[in-house]
Amino acid sequence: MGPANALAWALLVLAAAAALGLVILIGGLARVFTRAPRLAELPEPKPDGPAPLAAASLTVVVPAYNEAANIAACLTSLLSSEAPCGDWRVLLVDDGSTDATAAIAREAAVACGATEPRFMLLDAGPRPAGERWVGKNWACSRAMEQVDSDWVLFVDADVRLQAATLRRAMAQARADGADLLSLAPRLSCGCLAEWMVQPIMASLLGLGFPIEAANDPASPVAFAAGPFMLFRRSAYTAIGGHRALAAEVVEDLALARRIKAAGHRLEYLLGLDALELRMYADFAALWEGWTKNWLLGLDGSVAKALGAAAVVLLLFSGPWLLTPAAAIAAALLPAQRLLLLAALALALAGIGLQLALRLWTRWQFQVPLTLWWLMGVGGLVVAAIGPVSVWRTLSGRGWTWKGRSLA
Repeated sequence: MGPANALAWALLVLAAAAALGLVILIGGLARVFTRAPRLAELPEPKPDGPAPLAAASLTVVVPAYNEAANIAACLTSLLSSEAPCGDWRVLLVDDGSTDATAAIAREAAVACGATEPRFMLLDAGPRPAGERWVGKNWACSRAMEQVDSDWVLFVDADVRLQAATLRRAMAQARADGADLLSLAPRLSCGCLAEWMVQPIMASLLGLGFPIEAANDPASPVAFAAGPFMLFRRSAYTAIGGHRALAAEVVEDLALARRIKAAGHRLEYLLGLDALELRMYADFAALWEGWTKNWLLGLDGSVAKALGAAAVVLLLFSGPWLLTPAAAIAAALLPAQRLLLLAALALALAGIGLQLALRLWTRWQFQVPLTLWWLMGVGGLVVAAIGPVSVWRTLSGRGWTWKGRSLA
């Protein structure tokens, strides 16, 4: 086989692999989201009046570090929520912010008419010298020193809740006997970097979430989403809570695994209509966040991390790169034109399948088609995130979250 034939066959095989991979991805997502359990709606109110509030208590803990851009919207959504039970409050923990997080939080609480004990602000204070505390673990541990409620909900500052979300979550956790109920949020995008990368990440996470296994008490698989984790406090205390996981970067997975390993009930549900998550404000934050999590999210396996990055490159950037390559080669190599035209058709089919994926996402989750054609560039970014995450995580160099070293 000459070089021209080898090139033609290589382009054809790559284009076919990308198209087939996208078909598998779309089919897998459809299967997962069709079968995945969802947060239940509240029952219709009775004609003789609303149902009485549950005889339980809840503390909503919001750990915050330099969240001036997010905290007002988060707290407003929480403090404006329908009462989830008879006794509930919101506790914001300021984890050493150097911006106006605390001041803005106070203003938001005043605007919502929330005073103590409905809203409280706690200064987490300095982390203990000589101990390794990463992420939000210190803030959450400090919060638990103030918590005596039956239930505790950890919510990230970049989350927005619908008015009935707390009631729905509490009702379902109590009805199902859950010790940890976690909700998968709907991802929202607001900047160019997010529109390039987040739809790809959402697709990968949606397919990779072991939802059925996580909800199966007989399976050792455990999963939870850190932005919304509702614990029965007695179960949280029994597993040691965040204090036992001070050095865990991906603490939500570690908590879920401890809950399930201890024989407690884990419930992981889709909450796409209940809460929304805006993760990153710009490219720098997105790059820092995903390089922090990529390797650890793939079980710390270098092979998985690099392999997944290569698959993303093939599926999302491949069709956009192969289309002009096949078209130019077809014009220059008449003897291989048939093979190259087939490669061109498959590459174009791959682009069409990316559009189909975004159309499905719009239908399922009301995510608009904004900049869908930049998924090819997004694939390049994600492909670069893989090896950079491996390097940063293993070497500790540049491995940070919000500027704080994780090494």
